[in-house]
Amino acid sequence: MRVSAEAAGQRVDNFLLAELRGVPRALVYRLLRRGEVRVNKGRVKPQQRLQAGDDVRIPPVRTPTRDAERPVPAGLTAALAERILYEDSRLLVLDKPAGVAVHGGSGVAHGVIEALRAGRPELTLELVHRLDRETSGCLMVAKRRSALRFLHAQLRAGAVAKRYRALLLGPLAGPLQRVDLPLAKNQLQGGERMVRVDAATGKPALTVFRRVAAYGGMTLVDVDLHTGRTHQIRVHAAAIGAPVAGDDKYGRPEHRAQARALGLERLFLHAAELGFRAREDAAPITVTAPLPEALAAVMQRAEEQSRAL
Repeated sequence: MRVSAEAAGQRVDNFLLAELRGVPRALVYRLLRRGEVRVNKGRVKPQQRLQAGDDVRIPPVRTPTRDAERPVPAGLTAALAERILYEDSRLLVLDKPAGVAVHGGSGVAHGVIEALRAGRPELTLELVHRLDRETSGCLMVAKRRSALRFLHAQLRAGAVAKRYRALLLGPLAGPLQRVDLPLAKNQLQGGERMVRVDAATGKPALTVFRRVAAYGGMTLVDVDLHTGRTHQIRVHAAAIGAPVAGDDKYGRPEHRAQARALGLERLFLHAAELGFRAREDAAPITVTAPLPEALAAVMQRAEEQSRAL
């Protein structure tokens, strides 16, 4: 395939995932690792960005026929359509519910992007960034390749402001605590793939926690994310001894019991706000997602417990 000007600037893996819709993500990455995908006759890494005019060799792969594909549940498509917070001709921002993956794969038949595409088949929709399945809140989706490239450039330049709301099971060192610890992903621990602090091989990661309120050893925080590493907030919070409430992956057993005592049945991490420019000549936009009712109820119980102490 010859890369068009519209597709230029995309990562190789994202280009392949768009061209090979229906092919499992694991297979796409296996093709890249084996060198079966070539760009200008050379092997490439998933993160390499394509240029207009590049020649991409894609080996033949078996894709399911459209009749064999499992249809996206109409209820999911309708529910997400009601959660759109902002939309223009180039992008949309929706309030992703907790428990819904951003894309299908790894045992998940459908995610946010598949549901949106099912509801708007005439558009070329692509995820601008990702949220963990357990995390709720602001998620950006591009409606044009040019918008995707522009928003990715803002993300790389640190020009997109991301603010999260979280409940930590522990105190901060002060009203504001910066955590600047490098992170490495896919570290095996007891057979489970984890992200860990690793000064030798980790990539730079900076998180700023700002105290909003304290409840008997628990801390409600706003989190400014300055880099976008996998599980960054969760790993940095655990590293300072104050894991995110409801985090079964990085919290300890006593933390799980503490979260259950509050009636918390999910991760208390919410992407509350995004600040960005929709286009270069546009004024900055700030989009906010309200705290879900389930998390607001947990906060009320935390306040009541704190007053009772």
